[in-house]
Amino acid sequence: HVQLVESGGGSVQAGGSLRLSCASSGNSLSAYCMGWFRQAPGKKPETVAIIDTDDKTTYANSVKGRFTISKDNAKDTLSLQMNILKPEDTATYYCMARPCDYDDWLYYGQGTQVTVS
Repeated sequence: HVQLVESGGGSVQAGGSLRLSCASSGNSLSAYCMGWFRQAPGKKPETVAIIDTDDKTTYANSVKGRFTISKDNAKDTLSLQMNILKPEDTATYYCMARPCDYDDWLYYGQGTQVTVS
């Protein structure tokens, strides 16, 4: 079992940066595919970035070149560096985890709010 807790959200002006962190307890993150998704009010959830157990990353087109996902297996921490933020990045951001051979995400954090004005 994995418990995930996000931090690092906040309010920032357009063009600014934020770094989100996701701390885990339970099984080691090194055994899981990890990711971030976001949801804005009235919009569908969007998977923002994914990192697998080989550190291969994939990004939504909307954030490619601006966001970077990374993980520190020793600290069991997942991060999302967000640069050149835009108002349309405003959303609640959630980290998630699953065994890489699963199709569905099993574990989610409680979310952290990011507001870009």
